[in-house]
Amino acid sequence: MTRDNSDVLARACAEAMYADDAAAQALGITIEEMKCGYARMKMTVRAEMLNGHRICHGGFLFLLADAAFAYACNSQNKNTVAQNCDIDFLRPGKQGDVLIAVAEERQRGSRMGLYDVTISRSDGKILAYFRGRSSQIKGTVI
Repeated sequence: MTRDNSDVLARACAEAMYADDAAAQALGITIEEMKCGYARMKMTVRAEMLNGHRICHGGFLFLLADAAFAYACNSQNKNTVAQNCDIDFLRPGKQGDVLIAVAEERQRGSRMGLYDVTISRSDGKILAYFRGRSSQIKGTVI
């Protein structure tokens, strides 16, 4: 399969996943770009996402990163789930910030994969680094 065809497949997989992704839809997470092993997603920090310090709750940053990770690791039309993930928070997000999560495949084996996700504000300042390890399960996305 050529790179162009694999990117078309990645977009089709993302659209199919998003149709059933109630969490992403509820939080206003949108798919900005999809390629094979790559996803770029966007979310705006809303008032109900703020914690007691009036900054974006880390759980919402994790969720955005995890969503981008999920879309990137399912981009080859093989059902894939998270095996393990961790995140490092560098700076806070604030209400109104537009956050961008970019997930990139680093390694993919026959059943496992390794992905890095960077979350940044629209001004380019990095808020968090996330690393996810995936495991392929039975079935396909579409």
